Amino acid sequence: MARTALDMSVKDLAIAASVSTNTLVRFERGEELKPRTIAAIRSALESAGIVFLDGDYQGAGGPGIRFKDPTSQH
Repeated sequence: MARTALDMSVKDLAIAASVSTNTLVRFERGEELKPRTIAAIRSALESAGIVFLDGDYQGAGGPGIRFKDPTSQH
């Protein structure tokens, strides 16, 4: 969902996360990956402007994503 929201291709995200496109495709299919690989993918998405929400975020009702506030200095 986050990759699509950013309009990133699998190849673009794979390059940003320093993982192979095959690894990213496996991740998107729900296959289990090493925690450090998941962390690299998450970090690349966060650097591109995604914020991950847990189920408790402002009554969101479940996990999700949003874009970073462009005015935020964090």
